[in-house]
Amino acid sequence: MTRRSLFAFLASLGLALARQAMAVTPVAAATPIEPLRLDDAEWKKRLAPAQYDVLRHEGTERPNSSPLNGEKRKGTYHCAGCDLPLFSADMKFDSGTGWPSFFTTLPGAVQTKTDFKLVFPRTEYHCARCEGHQGHVFTDGPAPTGKRYCNNGVALRFAPAA
Repeated sequence: MTRRSLFAFLASLGLALARQAMAVTPVAAATPIEPLRLDDAEWKKRLAPAQYDVLRHEGTERPNSSPLNGEKRKGTYHCAGCDLPLFSADMKFDSGTGWPSFFTTLPGAVQTKTDFKLVFPRTEYHCARCEGHQGHVFTDGPAPTGKRYCNNGVALRFAPAA
């Protein structure tokens, strides 16, 4: 294989993966979720700067910086942008990564897409209502799903059970 044919192959593979990345995959919803779309100025008013960076610009908070890492109470984790419930406390586990981690989501709460920001493909997930970036999902989680939804704590609000 020549260098030219190798580069042509890699370029065509990249285009195929990019097309696949454009498709957003919703997780099945129990009931339809009404989208929340605000302009950038409204999001800036509504969110703290760190929340705005993560939720609207797909930023990442520093590991071990979220007080939600140590949260052990029963309750629900909601999107900090629109208050949609995303996870129950029963779905949380200690992944040792420095970010709140969950092995599944509430039905229909998130949408996924492929991102290539670190060159290799990763599955990114967003809130199904406001499209706020939450984190990435990996395949190294515990049973029963084998998934790890690695979430930015600043993108969540914890609501303790009554």
